[in-house]
Amino acid sequence: LQKIETMADEAPPAATVPPVEETKTDVSAPITNAGEDVAAEQAANLVQNKMNLQALPIRAYLDQTVVPLLLDGMSALVKERPPNPIEWLASYLVRNNPQGPSQP
Repeated sequence: LQKIETMADEAPPAATVPPVEETKTDVSAPITNAGEDVAAEQAANLVQNKMNLQALPIRAYLDQTVVPLLLDGMSALVKERPPNPIEWLASYLVRNNPQGPSQP
């Protein structure tokens, strides 16, 4: 027990975290090239979203990209009950693709 107390007394001090510097934005400065800034931010967000999708586990990727549209299509399919359900569902998915038509 005495050895444990001695070890606790000899323990190095805990690491300290440096203070975070605050940055201030001058809101009175005129906005220049606002359209370019918005476009650049949207492009950066698109790249970040694609990277995030690539890093997701399989289930999370499907839940975020395919499952919502697939569930909507299957709900419409059971209401419609067409004679060729696979072709009907494929057509539904293509018509309602939130990413738009694919580029050849």
